Amino acid sequence: MRFSRMITVVGAHAAGELNEVITGGVRDVPGKTMFEKMQYVQAHQDGLRKFLLNEPRGRVSQCVNLVLPPTRPEADAGFIIIESDYYVPMSGTNTICTVTALLETGMIPMQEPVTHLTLEAPAGLVKVSANCRDGKCVDVTFDNVPGFVFALDAKVDVPGLGTITVDAAYGGMIYAIVDAAALGFKLELKEAAQLVEVGERIKAAAAEQIPCVHPENPDIHTINQTLFAGPLERDAEGLVSKNTVIVSPGRHDRSPCGTGTCARMAVLHAKGLLEVGERFAHRSLIGTEFIGRLRGTTELGGRPAVLPTLTGPGWITAFHQYVLDPTDPFPDGFRLGDTWPGYTGEQPI
Repeated sequence: MRFSRMITVVGAHAAGELNEVITGGVRDVPGKTMFEKMQYVQAHQDGLRKFLLNEPRGRVSQCVNLVLPPTRPEADAGFIIIESDYYVPMSGTNTICTVTALLETGMIPMQEPVTHLTLEAPAGLVKVSANCRDGKCVDVTFDNVPGFVFALDAKVDVPGLGTITVDAAYGGMIYAIVDAAALGFKLELKEAAQLVEVGERIKAAAAEQIPCVHPENPDIHTINQTLFAGPLERDAEGLVSKNTVIVSPGRHDRSPCGTGTCARMAVLHAKGLLEVGERFAHRSLIGTEFIGRLRGTTELGGRPAVLPTLTGPGWITAFHQYVLDPTDPFPDGFRLGDTWPGYTGEQPI
């Protein structure tokens, strides 16, 4: 059989979030930095996103990572993070899944009990320590890029909700963080559909009313996700809280969300609620957990910033070869509004 395209992918999830990893079928792409490579793929090879993430090969609750040679000598590998609608500068779950795939397939040699490596994400270099045992990557700890606050307790007018209070922060992506209880949510599974609908409304309003531009990279801008924050509790080891993040075009991050956790830690530190070195256990809607800590503080573009570190587990779930038969009528896939929230068939995919 003759195929016009064949992409080799390692399926993986981190704390429930599906983030596949492309290991073959795509050559290197132009760009002096990983951020430029991401921009090139978005501008010139966006068919890769459509091919893998639209139906019939993909689904709305899926991301994919493109492993590439790094552009910086300190890095062992580079990767581009591709979501349903966006190319994002950084992602915690995608980092965990990429490391798990690279080590467990031998693309980067595994060293037990700890493998140290450096990934180059579009947002910058990410140092990784992976706990390994019996050929398994047990969990991944990574030093994320600096996180910081854009706005605390900002007032945002949201259609149907009125004026609400929002924190805006960066943890690798830009988040609108809202108090779930203040909006009547308990962060229970039965609220999942309503949280998506409300979260997308909040994101759209906050993006318009709280301008956010990264101080060192103006191409990183605009609030693109809503984080519903549950109540803070304290146990013997530190702070504990539940949360859920709404990812466009409208679905829950199944994990506690890595960059969302880092953005929330930046807010908690700015409000005097989280100290450097203190443990922060962040839980998802389905009960999975990431452990975050601030390893220090710094400045970024003249503003205070924190240095977040995150730990979480990943598992390989499958090995795929996605192919395109030249007679297939859906080379870019398709979407339907029954599972793709808000999709009417009138906007591009």
